[in-house]
Amino acid sequence: MVSFSLPPINDNPDGGWGPSTSNPPDQFKFKDIPYAPYSKSDKLGRFADWNDLSTDGRQNAAGAPVSTNVRAGGPGGRRADRNQAFGSGTASAFAYFHVEDESSFSLVDNKTAAPRRGGPFTRGSRGTARGGTAYSARGGVRGGRGGPVGRGGQAQRGGRRGWRDWEKNNRTRESSVVISPQWSMLEEIEFHRLAKLRLEIDEPEELESYGRLFAYDKSYDRVTTKTERPLQLVDRIKYNTTTSDDPVIQELASKNVAKVYTTDVILSVLMCAPRSVYPWDIVIVREGNNLFFDKRDGGPFDTVTVNENAADPPQDPTPPNPNNPNEKSAVPEVPSINSATSLSLEATYINQNFGFQSVIESSPPPAVDFANPNPFYGPEEIEPLASCGYRYRLFDLGITEDEDIKICVRTEVDAYSPGGGNPRDGQGLVTIRALNEFDPRAQGAGGAPDWRSKLDSQRGAVVATEMKNNSCKLAKWTVQSVLAGADLMKIGYISRANARDNTRHIILSTASMRPTEFAAQLNVSLANGWGIVRTVTDLCMKMPEGKYVLVKDPNKPVIRLYSVPLATFTGDDEDGEGQEDTFEEDE
Repeated sequence: MVSFSLPPINDNPDGGWGPSTSNPPDQFKFKDIPYAPYSKSDKLGRFADWNDLSTDGRQNAAGAPVSTNVRAGGPGGRRADRNQAFGSGTASAFAYFHVEDESSFSLVDNKTAAPRRGGPFTRGSRGTARGGTAYSARGGVRGGRGGPVGRGGQAQRGGRRGWRDWEKNNRTRESSVVISPQWSMLEEIEFHRLAKLRLEIDEPEELESYGRLFAYDKSYDRVTTKTERPLQLVDRIKYNTTTSDDPVIQELASKNVAKVYTTDVILSVLMCAPRSVYPWDIVIVREGNNLFFDKRDGGPFDTVTVNENAADPPQDPTPPNPNNPNEKSAVPEVPSINSATSLSLEATYINQNFGFQSVIESSPPPAVDFANPNPFYGPEEIEPLASCGYRYRLFDLGITEDEDIKICVRTEVDAYSPGGGNPRDGQGLVTIRALNEFDPRAQGAGGAPDWRSKLDSQRGAVVATEMKNNSCKLAKWTVQSVLAGADLMKIGYISRANARDNTRHIILSTASMRPTEFAAQLNVSLANGWGIVRTVTDLCMKMPEGKYVLVKDPNKPVIRLYSVPLATFTGDDEDGEGQEDTFEEDE
């Protein structure tokens, strides 16, 4: 009887796969036999490929047609698949190719199948009704649910899709302020954490009121697309002074009325931060136990955004690469009137002039003077003031009765409604804003319908589209109106007289709504906004005295708190001309 003896097993002392190259066993000499190293993740197709005559000649030896980019190592071939973790520099004989299957394939019939019932334009045609390529009733040129351009077709997966669609989500924005290496990041908060905060507060206390208000012209509520009015250029002065430069706030801070001081424009950005897409920054100064929330002159607070929340918002042209000499020598293009920056300036111009135009400056009804005159209007000014009233209001952010955390906010109202009560007592106050239409077919329009044809007949569709594309802007306007205690908010619908001309505009309609009800429609939570303000306040109160900057990341839903030197942002506007905006335009 023949006995079977197990041969000795020689482990690899090098710790790798395959026979040892440094210490081969005596009975097996593999020194001169080539061995292709591989890793565990390699896909082994064959034990041996006798057709592998050369590195690049696999398909030719198997009878496959010669192609440059199919599989022979071109840009679309499989050479990249052979670059594994081990043996990337050697030709792998273990890769498997479907050469026999593909070389034996040939097209037999390219005729279209005849419809079973009815013609190609009938509704009941099974081959063309829902998923066909013909001009059918329900699945037309663009295909039905299962057609080639339908829900699972080439246009959705692997097809060409729209022009440069792959690039739309990859466009990066620049930060609103240059982050200096001298700044140190103290805190980083994601938006999903901010959305969970809540703080209920009581009714505010009014401290003082300044300015003069004109009556709102109710004839603008009756404007329709058939009785449109031109938007006029009105030269008026309206101040947009930051918190630290406000003489009234400085006086209140000297009396220790509150611990936090800010304006409604700055506070609304912070309260609506989870909705924001574009970058912004808030300068926070701590002096003793007081906090001042400021804005930079010429920063994002001085302009109005357009379609910020659209799926494809307006874009600015990509700046030339300074390291590329070809781009540097190219002639710079004239900025488009539909770019993000141009539309922002246009929207700011429209908002200011619509507010100036829609009030009655000559009696009756008479203008209403608040308890104090405008604190920013000096005796050397000669141009007339715009209708604007400043209300300094005190909000209590304390959670318990022992906490003394109050915030003083300078709020603004634009007019008063005749017959709505006494404006000096906070009755009948109105804020005026404007939405603008530029070109429904331009990039960044966000699928907005044509206002001239849809505003009167389908106003709900227009409002819904604007609430989707300008969610952050409308939320900020609503919060500002609530902070100011306004009873009404007027929103004008203003469009270009010609889609290719951004200097002439017409007023198509005006909507009137109550801020608290509109906040509910927009799903704006004031309790969440106050929770964000209280959180940022607590963060800054833990820090020592100094200057800080709260920056919204330009491309991520994140805000970051930086500690900056005290001299930051002090030498930009020494003459102080950036504190006022006259909004003049050359014609």
